[in-house]
Amino acid sequence: MPTPIDQSTNRAIITVLGSDRSGIVAAVAGVLAADDVNILDISQTILQGIFTMTMLVDVEGAKVEFSELQSKLDELSHDLGVQITMQREEVFRYMYRL
Repeated sequence: MPTPIDQSTNRAIITVLGSDRSGIVAAVAGVLAADDVNILDISQTILQGIFTMTMLVDVEGAKVEFSELQSKLDELSHDLGVQITMQREEVFRYMYRL
């Protein structure tokens, strides 16, 4: 079901991929919470030691600009040794449309 454009412009998809270790979810959630980004939905799994997580977040009330939040997540990805990407929901949906 398509998401109304006014909602999807305030939301982003965050993906995390890397070797499993404790603290990944807490670290990502901590960065988001510190800037008032609300996690709307989250899915995670571990496949033979590989951690994967996808989050749908609401960035409307964020204290920082989208690009600054991306920079913070990039820095965290280096600290944790995982790959973290964040895309606006409408871009994600356009890229992965059927």
